[in-house]
Amino acid sequence: MRVMVLVKATEDSEQGFVTTPESMEAMQAMGRFNDELAKAGILIAADGLTPSSRGKRVAFDGPGRTVIDGPFAQTRELVAGFWLWEVKDMEEAVVWVKRCPNPMPGPSEIEIRPLYDLADLT
Repeated sequence: MRVMVLVKATEDSEQGFVTTPESMEAMQAMGRFNDELAKAGILIAADGLTPSSRGKRVAFDGPGRTVIDGPFAQTRELVAGFWLWEVKDMEEAVVWVKRCPNPMPGPSEIEIRPLYDLADLT
């Protein structure tokens, strides 16, 4: 089962990465966690995203397209980073997420979403 593991944005992540001893320690902890995922054969891809102020959205309405510049409202609804994992089932994904270092300096959330399989679409 493939899952997308989404690190939700916070006010801190929307400020952009600031190099401090604490942020470097957090990055090293996350690097060690990513190494564990890779050694376990779970990690397919992972990366962090820049703040939404550097992003754009394209809104679709029939044939029309509207480009919307960031930053975007509702920070807690934004994504700050992601992993793509191959796991046995959702329970295994939850176990791994619980092992993850807190991705933010304060309270944060990680969302796990299964990807569609070809069998789901036929």
